[in-house]
Amino acid sequence: MVLRIFGWSFAVTIIALIVAAIYGGPQAVMLVVILSILEISLSFDNAVINATVLRRMSEFWQKIFLTVGIVIAVFGMRLVFPLVIVWLASGLGPAAALDLALNPPADGAAYFPDGSASYETLLTDAHPQIAAFGGMFLLMLFLGFILEEREITWLSWLEKPLARIGKLDQLEVVIAGALLLITAAYIAPDDTISTVMIAGVLGMITYIAVNGLGELFNTEEGDEDSETTTSSGPTQLAKATGKAGFFLFLYLEVLDASFSFDGVIGAFAITSDPIIIALGLGFVGAMFVRSITVFLVRKGTLSDYVYLEHGAHWAIGALAVILLVSIGYHVNENITGLVGVALIGAAFISSIIRNRRNPEPIAVDDHDDQAESVPVG
Repeated sequence: MVLRIFGWSFAVTIIALIVAAIYGGPQAVMLVVILSILEISLSFDNAVINATVLRRMSEFWQKIFLTVGIVIAVFGMRLVFPLVIVWLASGLGPAAALDLALNPPADGAAYFPDGSASYETLLTDAHPQIAAFGGMFLLMLFLGFILEEREITWLSWLEKPLARIGKLDQLEVVIAGALLLITAAYIAPDDTISTVMIAGVLGMITYIAVNGLGELFNTEEGDEDSETTTSSGPTQLAKATGKAGFFLFLYLEVLDASFSFDGVIGAFAITSDPIIIALGLGFVGAMFVRSITVFLVRKGTLSDYVYLEHGAHWAIGALAVILLVSIGYHVNENITGLVGVALIGAAFISSIIRNRRNPEPIAVDDHDDQAESVPVG
């Protein structure tokens, strides 16, 4: 199973490294490896969250996410998106933006001799808007999960009280709106306050719209035989098809984009070459994140380790806060990665301890009268 799931990722990695060697020699290969490790380490929580949604999609929409979705992730978010940001920020055409990306100042300066900004500078200057949008989208996702009452809780001393107050209608919108105001008033630079507010509100609207449409079509197209589960995303059904599947796909793409913002911006601390970034973050990193997502779904890992979803959502909450703080202050990318890994690691260990304390019997063949239940773990 491991080879079948990760086979394409290894194949793409080999191709990407060959292309990097042809494009920029050994140094380019090393940069692609570093960026790949950065993307995978920063996006493990993304894979866990993707898996919680992907397992509720029909086989058709799972394939769409793993084919069309990877094209969007690789070319859309890791290559086209930065170019569009530079294009809009500079007023240049698409071709000029690409030329600017491929021909940075020889001395590494932020500006060309004529005073025009470099590709890296233009993209970095757009960080407040990007972080506001992504931060608010992820914050809404986190609040939607943590303020919902559920049978299983991880940090019960905190999650149960939050679930009780979460019964207040639209509380997540109130909390998110308050944090956005605080960010704009006290964290964002003075010249970005209005753009941060607009981008943050758009992030909230995007989440509410996609989440609402997903729930609407799940209700209309729900199969009576579908399993109802507690959800962190815009679906309550085990297998979403039709329009419901489409909006789950759309939800996952926006979610992936929100996760990738910090990685794309952080990559410029390593290199400003868009081709190297696309190879490292996109072709290698994004492929492995997709493979990890499929592995979690196929192995039933989220069912076996019930606190993983909780840990991933707490990591999302931490990432959302970090994105909002990064609007006004630099936050090292290592902090982002370590916080996510620490929370998911703690949730994984807690799940193992829970399984050992509460072993569940393995299902046995009803025709075998001599079979006995064997405890797991």
